[in-house]
Amino acid sequence: MTTHSNTPAGWYPDPHGAAQTLRYWDGTRWTEHTHADQPGQAAPGIPAQPAGPDPRVQRQVQQQAGVAPSGPGGGTLFSEPVLVVNQKAKLIELTNEYKVMDQQGNQLGSVVQVGQSALRKIIRFVASIDQYFTHKLEIRDAQGRPVLLLTRPAKIFKSRVIVTRPDGQQVGEIVQQNVFGKINFAINAGGQQIGAIKAENWRAWNFAIVDHAENEVARITKTWEGLAKTMFTTADNYVLQIHYQLPEPLLSLVVATALTVDTALKQDARGLG
Repeated sequence: MTTHSNTPAGWYPDPHGAAQTLRYWDGTRWTEHTHADQPGQAAPGIPAQPAGPDPRVQRQVQQQAGVAPSGPGGGTLFSEPVLVVNQKAKLIELTNEYKVMDQQGNQLGSVVQVGQSALRKIIRFVASIDQYFTHKLEIRDAQGRPVLLLTRPAKIFKSRVIVTRPDGQQVGEIVQQNVFGKINFAINAGGQQIGAIKAENWRAWNFAIVDHAENEVARITKTWEGLAKTMFTTADNYVLQIHYQLPEPLLSLVVATALTVDTALKQDARGLG
């Protein structure tokens, strides 16, 4: 099948695969995903088939993060009460990539680091100073479409993350408040602080997220990824629990925080932000 840039995004027969294989075209290029890789997503003329529960994800949520099972959400990044964020395990990490799922293991989206030059990747390979450079990430939905863009400008000690919509409209900022001890971040929108992110220990493994009145509205818990991954890869896994439906723009900023906590907020493993 010949596909041009004016062909609308959607599922089409894989031009290089078997006849029964479908591959997603995002409007400009073929993605890596086949229809089998996208549980619950309907291809043209084929009804959606929800994926079954993933015991590994359920164990991560219930046993490792201590989050009790809850009722089903709306099936999107912004309507689920629990989001599971698992970093793609790599022996050598040159770009950050995360898979985002619901509490049953159904994929809701992804987070991908963008805008890295070949030189930046080389620097990251040979030294840790890359953490001080500007980082840009895209939060994408299940179809691979950007829903939020995050920019963490170059920093020395304190991080600042700018959150925007794909059209460039700014949602708000996440601003580090201190350098030593338990790291805290202000959640700002429209020139006002509407919430905060509070690390629960100096290594910043877990975070409580509160609103402007200091009421906890969400919690981020780092989960143990296993001895093999811990020793031989750079993967980090997190579970976000949102206690109730949040208003905008707090909801988008909470989701942005949870999905990028490792790159944007905890890049320096020594707790310096």
